[in-house]
Amino acid sequence: MNETLVRLASGIVYVVLLLFCITFSKESFFALFGTFLLIASFEFSKLVNLNKWLLISIAALSLVFIYPHFNNKLENLDYIITLFSVTTLFYLIYNLFLQKENPKKLDFMYFIGYIILPFIIALKIPFDGINYRPKIFISIIILIWTNDTFAYLVGKNFGKNKLFPSISPKKTIEGFVGGMIFTVICGLLLANYYINANSPYIWIIIALIVSVFSTIGDLIESKFKRSAGVKDSGKIMPGHGGILDRLDSIIFVAPFIYLFYLIKNYVS
Repeated sequence: MNETLVRLASGIVYVVLLLFCITFSKESFFALFGTFLLIASFEFSKLVNLNKWLLISIAALSLVFIYPHFNNKLENLDYIITLFSVTTLFYLIYNLFLQKENPKKLDFMYFIGYIILPFIIALKIPFDGINYRPKIFISIIILIWTNDTFAYLVGKNFGKNKLFPSISPKKTIEGFVGGMIFTVICGLLLANYYINANSPYIWIIIALIVSVFSTIGDLIESKFKRSAGVKDSGKIMPGHGGILDRLDSIIFVAPFIYLFYLIKNYVS
């Protein structure tokens, strides 16, 4: 089969599976992202050369622990896991912009803060109290897709200045700005016509968080792959690579969005 058709078919299956499991029920949402977490743990073990069975076992135990509570607020624990994850992600950003290699001795910490906790946090995002609101999570995914699409289109047609050539030669500053503008517009449209949000301005902030941190998340994952000397994190999706290749933006964005939620709820 033609490579383009394989890529198209694989992408359609992924999108349909993703949207179906998110909208069908909170249990199917948990099952899908729990499976994604196990696969991502396996892929990450290959990138950083850690014991795959140890990482998969830790991921499985974390799912067993979180399942009875994933739709509930865990009070102080929510703050702890979010702050630990955000701190880890900021350290990865620090090394990225200083163009330093990620210290190998911290690979296990990265696994917890960059893989395990972001998946757990992502599972909590669609819940407004005890109510499951899949439109929230779908909207975040749409914002990520919008940012990726328009960053590519604007960058391809108008991009002249490289954003981070040492990691991703194709990304441009113009593409980044274009992606951000269209993501904010998309956020306002989703807030007014899909979510029917009471405060649409909140989705401007979420759109900005998505645009900035999904781009950085893609760069971080590219750096892990470059250090490992591989093109893709895995081969589970023909033409698209691995789960980490598809979800690098989501898992990087989720802790920052949830931190915004925690701050907003604390001050309101």
